[in-house]
Amino acid sequence: MRMLVVFALSISTTAIAAASKKVDSLRYWTAPDHTRLVFGLSSPVVHKVFSLDNPPRLVVDLNNAKFDAVVPAFTTNHKVVNQIRQASRNKNDLRVVIDLKTAVKAKSFVLKPNDNYGHRLVVDLYPKQNAEAKQHAVFKKSVSSAQHNKWVVAIDAGHGGEDPGAQGHRGTREKEVVLAIAKKLATLVNQQPNMQAYLVRSGDYYIGLRERMEKARKAKADLFVSIHADAFKDQRARGSSVYVLSTRGASSEAARWLAKSENAADLVGGVSLDDKDGMLASVLLDLSQNHTEDASAKVASEVLKNLKGVGHVHKKQVQRAGFMVLKSPDIPSILVETAFISNKDEEAKLRSPRHQMKMANAIMKGVKTYFAHQRLPSEPTIRMAAATYKIQRGDTLSGIAQRHRVSLSSLKKANDMRSSKIKVGQVIQIPS
Repeated sequence: MRMLVVFALSISTTAIAAASKKVDSLRYWTAPDHTRLVFGLSSPVVHKVFSLDNPPRLVVDLNNAKFDAVVPAFTTNHKVVNQIRQASRNKNDLRVVIDLKTAVKAKSFVLKPNDNYGHRLVVDLYPKQNAEAKQHAVFKKSVSSAQHNKWVVAIDAGHGGEDPGAQGHRGTREKEVVLAIAKKLATLVNQQPNMQAYLVRSGDYYIGLRERMEKARKAKADLFVSIHADAFKDQRARGSSVYVLSTRGASSEAARWLAKSENAADLVGGVSLDDKDGMLASVLLDLSQNHTEDASAKVASEVLKNLKGVGHVHKKQVQRAGFMVLKSPDIPSILVETAFISNKDEEAKLRSPRHQMKMANAIMKGVKTYFAHQRLPSEPTIRMAAATYKIQRGDTLSGIAQRHRVSLSSLKKANDMRSSKIKVGQVIQIPS
């Protein structure tokens, strides 16, 4: 009898636990190419997502769950969603219906708790009719950039959407201040006659780390600048820093700690670092990046030099760490930590539009100096016709390879070179 009572209590407890799963929040973020719905959960749930037509709808079924949240309202001009409805199903389950304005391709996944949120179910909605239009727009922009023969600077504001980044004592969120600095930098870049800015993130939404690199590549970027605000457990830490990729280990313990926290953003945002969908990206990221290291170090040095004129720098030398977002094999890339948002004085500065402009100006000066020592890439037909190149003062072999859109290894092979040493006046062969 005692065993039967224990068994019955066990069943009862399990049933109560199963029925106690709740959707305690429902948020959404709108990006240019998709809309993200985030269901905050009291515990993990089994779910199913499917589409219905005439009119277009997306159905999200959650097993053993109840809705205990506020349904968000969508503006009438939202491009994807009309409204969201919810109701119980089969007494124990929950059905959420998303009334759509257009057919979508949906992707769903669950996330484990982190410092900011508990369990979550994420549903991304990609409009089917906009996918081709978006690709065409990117292609058209790339062609336009090439025709105008301008340097393209990809400006990446860190974090966004579900991933707020670091937070200051006054509640200042990293994702907001770095976007403000990024937009100011983009304005300065577009004021240059030989440059064009490309904002990787233009609003409050999340983009995976690998996708940020891919966006820059599709925009034919010649430089990638990622902007962040630092944070540390010691509130006295202050100053700005500039990082380049290290494939051989971080230059300091602080750099190692920072890279680990920034790379974890891919898990916060919902893109697993070992996702099978990222197989192609993984192959690209594993390619040798030697031909961009030299260029990245040069622009980083110029930016750091100008940041010293704005205020305190945390490290007087360019730092190296394994940031995922810097791993583009064909685009010189730097990451700028503008200040410590965990420092009360620097948090106040980051909130100031005037100081944000100072930071943007400092980065701009460094970028401008870097490009002043580079030569704009020739038109494709001219570049392919040139079979030889005469070394000029200030040239580097990796820089020549980048300008002619060939790999450093193929350039060395074509000239039977064992090292990257070159001399002014030397004539080398350019492989087609």
